[in-house]
Amino acid sequence: MDIDGWRARIDRIDEELVELLNERAKCAVEIGQIKCKNAEQIYDPKREQRVLERVTSLSSGPLTDDAMRRLFERIIDESRRLERLHAEQNGPVAADAGSGRGERT
Repeated sequence: MDIDGWRARIDRIDEELVELLNERAKCAVEIGQIKCKNAEQIYDPKREQRVLERVTSLSSGPLTDDAMRRLFERIIDESRRLERLHAEQNGPVAADAGSGRGERT
């Protein structure tokens, strides 16, 4: 395959990634609403650690565990931001004071 073929393949993969990331984000919004109703904190470090461990164990490369962890840390940050945003729009949220996790801009 030539470079144009590889680029076309990347473009198709990017389309799938965008769709899947938006689907994941919809799930996070729903989770945020449930947490709001149950007065639970948005930040759940144990859950996030389990997600990171799971995705690194699923990866067979060429991305390293560190690279996969960095990618998913960013995805999780954005999911948490969406959870907070939607939860705040729908009512009070349990305080995340002392979580040590801030939003990146």
